[in-house]
Order: sequence, then C-alpha cells, then structure tokens
Amino acid sequence: MGTKQQITERIGSLLRDSKLSVTETRTKILELFMKSNGALEHSDFEKLAGKSFDRVTVYRTLQTFLDKGIIHKIPTTDTSVRYAVCKSECSEHHHHDHHIHFKCEECGTTICLDDTDVPQIHLPKGYAMHNVEVVVSGVCKGCK
Repeated sequence: MGTKQQITERIGSLLRDSKLSVTETRTKILELFMKSNGALEHSDFEKLAGKSFDRVTVYRTLQTFLDKGIIHKIPTTDTSVRYAVCKSECSEHHHHDHHIHFKCEECGTTICLDDTDVPQIHLPKGYAMHNVEVVVSGVCKGCK
C-alpha cells in the first residue's frame, strides 16, 4: 500500500495520466480503494469516509473512473455492483482486467484473484467474446 505521501502521489499520477483533474472527491474515493482489501460498493464510500458524500457525485465519479479504465465492475449474484482498481494495462474504454474474483459468503468481501488464470473459453464459429466475468464464492480465511 505505501505511505500516505506515496498513495497521494500515486493517485495524482493516476488521475493526470487519465487526463482528469485532481479533485478532493476523486482523491478521497481513490484513497478508499487503495486502503481497502477488496472491492467496494457504492454505499461503502459513505461508510468508510466517515462523512457524507453526495451520492450523485460518487456515482458520476465511479462512472468516470470506469470510462477511463481506472476501476472495473465486478459481477455479483444480487443487484449490487462492486468496483475494484484496474491494473496499469487498462486504458480508457479498454479494460484488460480479465481475472477471477472471489466473494466470501459470510462477510461479503470480494477480492481479485490476479494470480488465477481465467479458463480458456471456446465459442462456436461466428461468435465473438467481449467480456469474461468469473466469480468464485466460498468462505474467506478471516471467516473460516
């Protein structure tokens, strides 16, 4: 994770590289991502920040981060949406975060399994794949 200054510098660099201005809201949301051990839901930002964020501003900020390739969505079995920080290979409108996610059935924590290969998928002739989303559910080591 690094020191507070290293995190601040990384956030500033990430925003500038994505051609985004460095604002207080963007910085705070990215800090929360970097301090978390897993994916975050929209509601987590209010809980973790200790202060009230304008929901519309959070939504727009998350959408901007998605569009710029800073974060990616994680599929869930319910109606919620979770987000995690993308790897450096992602860019605007082009995500390379094809990896498996793990969701704990006890605490709800969702993490990226970066070192686990996505299974190779063979589509019938004439089909084109755009996205692969794999979620493994079970119990994390903290709840076991």
